[in-house]
Amino acid sequence: MQIVVCIKQVPGTSEVEVDEITGVLKREGIDSKMNPYDLYALETAIRIKESSNACINVVTMGPPQAKQVIRESYMMGADKGVLLTDRRFAGADVLATAYTISQGIRKINDNNIDLIICGKQTTDGDTAQVGPEIAEFLDIPHITNVTKLVEVKEDSIIVEVDNSDSIEVSEIEFPCLITVEKDIFTPRLPSFKRKLVTKDTEITQYTLDDFDDKEEEHYGINGSPTQVKRIFPPESNTSHEAWNGTSDELANKIYYKLKELKFI
Repeated sequence: MQIVVCIKQVPGTSEVEVDEITGVLKREGIDSKMNPYDLYALETAIRIKESSNACINVVTMGPPQAKQVIRESYMMGADKGVLLTDRRFAGADVLATAYTISQGIRKINDNNIDLIICGKQTTDGDTAQVGPEIAEFLDIPHITNVTKLVEVKEDSIIVEVDNSDSIEVSEIEFPCLITVEKDIFTPRLPSFKRKLVTKDTEITQYTLDDFDDKEEEHYGINGSPTQVKRIFPPESNTSHEAWNGTSDELANKIYYKLKELKFI
């Protein structure tokens, strides 16, 4: 069984500057980490691997420094890693990102992939669109908001899905893609022993020139139909005040304060 887990390196802080012209986050010189939701996706793949003869491939798109999250995934249990890195990929919106990753997945193991697992969303984008769009570009079925693995069969997988107002149990045939919620499993910590074992494990790198589709207009800013009109960091307000008084007095103060702030 071949599993692909899509991971991403995201800023490790909320104090990130934005390029007001391009609308792209300035990632240079800031601390980074693996997207937290991707840890749940990776743990899901590892649980499947522990009960079957599965091989876990991780795929990420980003600058060369994104190798760090692939190394981290090796320490948790991944077997192979692919980095999609090319300046022509920069500035991609969700559509161009999904297309780029789909092209990278097609290069893995002659396109013989059974299951693709993505985290629900990323903390630097919060769109929750990339996973389903990857499935559409690969022309495979997908299920989102998976909260539980019920059974992994030879040709399909049964999952439990949170639909907010109901729980649905669905079976989906391979090849397919699922996105998982953070409640599905508790991610394990990276293993120092596996760090030593995997320190020389190769990381495959692909650029645009390695893809079947080499048309630059399909990638990066050029391939992004979303146009950012304006983007800016949110203003933070840490001011506070303390009130004393009876419950009636405090209730009145809260009411008039909310009215002053135009919340009511």
